[in-house]
Amino acid sequence: MIPRLTLILGGARSGKSAYAQRLAWERGGDRVLYVATAQASDEEMAARIAAHRAERPSTWHTLEASRAVGPSVRQWLATATTPLAVVVVDCLTLLVSNVLIAMGELPDPVQGEMAALAEADQLLAAVDELTSPLEARLSWIVVSNEVGMGLVPPYPLGRVYRDALGRVNQRIAAAADEVLLLVAGLPWRLKPTPWDDRRC
Repeated sequence: MIPRLTLILGGARSGKSAYAQRLAWERGGDRVLYVATAQASDEEMAARIAAHRAERPSTWHTLEASRAVGPSVRQWLATATTPLAVVVVDCLTLLVSNVLIAMGELPDPVQGEMAALAEADQLLAAVDELTSPLEARLSWIVVSNEVGMGLVPPYPLGRVYRDALGRVNQRIAAAADEVLLLVAGLPWRLKPTPWDDRRC
């Protein structure tokens, strides 16, 4: 059975987005909604967005949602005229950044984490709602950076961001059926583990 929710983690340039796209194609072919959370805040970011767009199949649908991803997907699907098989959210990394930036220059760490987790909960609520009944359910693929393996950021906003994204990753991973860590383009399955498989 295709997992209802897959979380793909990895560092910068680990190949996580490319792997997510391959997985989405295998599971859904042309019936994919790609949710892009990036904002073209400068020319370099605009070029990155354009490059990512060029890498995706032209037959996929694209939804730009810098925040409120769960409600945005729900609203998009309510008016969709073609059935979908897969929703790709790329990525939580920028989504959490967008949430924190909207709060001001230096959000309170607790409030920043709460706002980021509220965004994650909205996303999970949409997953629960839109994957029922089973015969019509979607497969969700969510991409995020693993930020807990590097140095502690030397500035306050970086530390607030790292902690908030780490909490969001944990929240999504706990709810996911499948969690993969990409290292140098290679997937390492974290969930379910081989031990989980043997108990089934």
